[in-house]
Amino acid sequence: MSSRKPRLLIIGSTGFLGQHLARKAAGSFDVFDADLTAPPGERGVKIDITSAASVNAAFDDTRPDAVILLAAISDIDQCERRPELAEAVNVSGAAHVAAACRRTGARLIFTSSAAVFDGTRHGYRESDAPTPVSVYGRTKARAEQLIAAELPAAVILRLALVAGFAEGTGTNAMLNKFAAKLRAGEVVSLPNFEYRNPIDAATLCDVILELLAGANAAGIFHLGATEAISRFELGVRLAKRLGYASQLVEAQTEPLPGRAPRGLDHFLLTERIAAVCRTRVPTCDEVIERAIYGTTKSNS
Repeated sequence: MSSRKPRLLIIGSTGFLGQHLARKAAGSFDVFDADLTAPPGERGVKIDITSAASVNAAFDDTRPDAVILLAAISDIDQCERRPELAEAVNVSGAAHVAAACRRTGARLIFTSSAAVFDGTRHGYRESDAPTPVSVYGRTKARAEQLIAAELPAAVILRLALVAGFAEGTGTNAMLNKFAAKLRAGEVVSLPNFEYRNPIDAATLCDVILELLAGANAAGIFHLGATEAISRFELGVRLAKRLGYASQLVEAQTEPLPGRAPRGLDHFLLTERIAAVCRTRVPTCDEVIERAIYGTTKSNS
């Protein structure tokens, strides 16, 4: 039998989650880091997912056995301002990657969002029909449809909110920005009317690697903490755990003008993923601990 490690292509590897995944996957996979600007190192690959030719060239160069598609325009307000860009990256880009996976036989995991739902009720299952209210949510819902049609064996992983520190610079990691403001003594305003069940980067990476290892895992999965929490309360608990006064986090009681619409309650129900993964679905307090300290040792 061949001792060759399977090849894993991480598209969007320089982002917050991509950095974590590249490190954690290195023990089991021959990891290729791919992004719009080629990451450093001999395994760095330049890829523009809006171009089918660029995607096919990257696949031909790396010959991946598995692909994780993280690259997206994930700034909800930017998507609202620039819907053509959101369509090109989030929809066409996902379609190009799915087609390349089908052509080469590579396994695909695609990270999607709870924003495919309108957030008007408490608790969404994978079987619930998407009801997006923003450009971002609509592009993610369309990408899911295209991927499922092109590649039924793909895994689509919906997330409500990912928390953790980035392992490098230049990302949009929520916790880095949050902690920097607290260190500077700035008051952080967070909505007390938007509820999410967050997941930490360490647990998320463990689940993604489990899903890659599970040959029968396919379709849509929801991942998040066992309970929902408001963004404000999450900020208060994070501040306390980081050693800052909770008074530095204040409640935002109304939506800010000019911003893209957001669902009020994006609580993703997780029974399906709990049935296929050994990694236990964490509580909100466990997510906060792991987001700060970057470990899932308590899972084992």
